[in-house]
Amino acid sequence: MTDLPPPPIITQSRDLLARYDVLFCDVWGVIHDGFAAYPGAVRALTSFRRKGGTVVLVSNAPVPAHRVARMLADRKVDRDSWDEIVSSGAIALDHLAAKKYATVFAIGPRDRDAAFMERLTAATVPLHEAEAIVCTGLNDDRTETVTDYADTLEQGRERGLPFVCANPDLVVDVGGRHFVCAGALGEAYAALGGEVFWAGKPHPSAYATALAKAEAIRQTSVPKARILAIGDAIRTDLKAAQGAGVDALFVTAGIHRADTMTGDAVDPEKLSRALGPGSPPAIAATAYFDW
Repeated sequence: MTDLPPPPIITQSRDLLARYDVLFCDVWGVIHDGFAAYPGAVRALTSFRRKGGTVVLVSNAPVPAHRVARMLADRKVDRDSWDEIVSSGAIALDHLAAKKYATVFAIGPRDRDAAFMERLTAATVPLHEAEAIVCTGLNDDRTETVTDYADTLEQGRERGLPFVCANPDLVVDVGGRHFVCAGALGEAYAALGGEVFWAGKPHPSAYATALAKAEAIRQTSVPKARILAIGDAIRTDLKAAQGAGVDALFVTAGIHRADTMTGDAVDPEKLSRALGPGSPPAIAATAYFDW
C-alpha cells in the first residue's frame, strides 16, 4: 500500500465544509480547551448550520449527553452551534443497562462524574462482589498513574470481569497539561488479557450513533461522502473516521500540538511525521478550526 502525502494545511474551512451536509465534531481540543470556547470553532459550526448543515458533537466524555451540554454552556459555546450530542458516557450506560449487570466496581472520580454514577442501573460494590468493572477515569488523575491500578486490574482479570471503558481517550489536554484518562486503564486491562468494552471513539459505536442522530434530524439517509469528521486526536478522531469511511479534518492545536506545530502555526514537516506511515488519513489539517 502506498502511503498518502500529508494533507493540505488550511486556515479557514468554509470552502471545505461546503462539500458536506453533516459534521461529526469532537469537543475538547476542537471547540474548547478545557476552560473556554475557541471562538473560531463556534463561528464555523454556527455558520455551517445556518447554511443547512447538521452538526453532531461526538465526545469521549464519560458523562451523559446532557452533562456535556452543560459543560459547553459553562464554556460559552453558543447553543446554535450544534444539533445533537453523542457521548461515550451515554454509550457506556446503555451498554451496562443492556447487559443487565446488577453490580459493578466503579473506577473514577465520583464528584466529577456524578451525572454518570447517578444514571447507573447497577449497584456499585467492592471488586470481589462485582459482575463487571466500569471506568470513567482515574480516581485522582492529578496524582495517580496506571501503575497505581496494577493490583486492581490483575484481580479483575483473574475473576474474568468485563471492563467497560467509558472514555477511550488515553490522555486529555487541559490548558496545555495532559491528564491520564480511562482509556489508559482499558489498554492495560486488555494487555492482561481482560475483556474490554470500549464506549466511544475510535470504536464503531460512536459514529454509528452519530449517524443515526444525523439521519433522524435530516429525515433522510446521509451518504458517507457527505460527512466530515473533525478532531484533534489521531488515535481516536482520525481512526474513527477511517473506520467509518468518512473524511476527516485534523485540528492540530489540541492534543498533538507539540507534535505538529511550531508556535501557533502548523509545521509541515512535523505534520508529515505525525501523519506518517500507518496513520489514519486526514483530508486537510488546520491549527484551529475556523470558518
